[in-house]
Parts: sequence; C-alpha cells; structure tokens
Amino acid sequence: MNVTPEYHSPLLQNTIQCLSEASIELQISKKRVKNINFRLKPHKLMVSVPSFISSAQVAQAIAKRVPWAIENHPQVLEQYKRQQFPSKESSTADSTLLLWGIKQPFTLNHDKKIAYYRQHLSEAMPALFAKWQPIVGATANEIRLKKMHTRWGSCNTRARRIWLSVYLPAYPIECTEYVIVHELCHLHHANHSRAFWQTVATAMPDYQHWRDMLAAKGGQLD
Repeated sequence: MNVTPEYHSPLLQNTIQCLSEASIELQISKKRVKNINFRLKPHKLMVSVPSFISSAQVAQAIAKRVPWAIENHPQVLEQYKRQQFPSKESSTADSTLLLWGIKQPFTLNHDKKIAYYRQHLSEAMPALFAKWQPIVGATANEIRLKKMHTRWGSCNTRARRIWLSVYLPAYPIECTEYVIVHELCHLHHANHSRAFWQTVATAMPDYQHWRDMLAAKGGQLD
C-alpha cells in the first residue's frame, strides 16, 4: 500500500481492504493534473490526484471506482499474462496477417509484422493528420510510433507530441483515425472530461463504434 497519511480515513481504509481482498494494491500520488485519474495495472490501482482536491473527495472518488477495478482486474491480469507468455500460435510465422482490418495473402513472423505495420502506419500518418488536424482545430508538433501493448495512443500536451501504437494497422483505418482524433482533442482538454468527449464527438460523430472496437482488443488511450 502506498498511501500518504493525509489520505487515511475510515472510508479509504475500507476501500483499501476491499481492493486488498481482490489482490489489488492502492497507490495514490499527487501530480500536476486537473482531475483524479485512475490506471489499473496487474495487482495495482494507481490514482493520480491534483493538489487542490481534499482527501475526503479523493476517498469518495476512489470508493466509487472499487467495483470497476475489481470487475476489470481479471482482464488486466489475463492481458498481462498473454504479453509476458505469448502462445506458440501467436509467435509462429503462419499467424494471420491483417492490414487495415483486411486479411493479407501472406504471413510474416512477429518482427517482420511489426516492421510491416510500422511502414504502413508511417505512410498513412501524413494524410491522416492533414485530414483531422483542421477538423479538430489542433496541431501536433511531433508524431511518433511506438510498440505499445497496452495503449493505442498517448499525448504529451506540453510538448504537443502524439504517440501511436504500431499495432494499429491491424484494424480498420477508421480505428487509427479515432486514435488520432482522440489524442488531438487532448490538445484542447488534457483530461477525459465531458468537454473532452464533446470535442471528440463533434469532430468524429461515429467515434464510439471505432472506440468500442479497439476497447474490445484490450488497449487504452491516454
């Protein structure tokens, strides 16, 4: 347990106990954020809180998240297990190769598949960002690709730097477009507030369909 004394309260102690029974450790840290942010990892619920929010508000917010954390923790563990101990089927050269959601008539081993995806995503990015930046009304200073297993994209709002997962080309190109829109909207709202989601919906009205498709694959967005 990594909780500073200022957050100790009967409500939080009960929350810690409930999480502990599900083999989840609670970690609370103060950061320069506007809202309370939650991140569920194997055996760990990490909570980032802004300095201006009271300990009572923090305790209440975490208590509300306990059912969500306990319900989703088995999926997080399973996903982590698959990443650490990939099945023989997924590591063989005859695994299915998809490009923009379409099955390809050839196969590649894992390393060549990553290179293949990286190439196609690199080629597609200029046109996709040229399309969506004017629609969102925000421009990234830098765009990078990364081999991310648990995230589809992330955004450094200060540097205006956007990262995309190299695995995105396996799914319909609209999924990549949604990730781009999502991260560009963070340049307007550095959180997942109602205003943020309204900005996403305004730019891409059908975003929920593509968001759900990616969510079913276990990845997240930052």
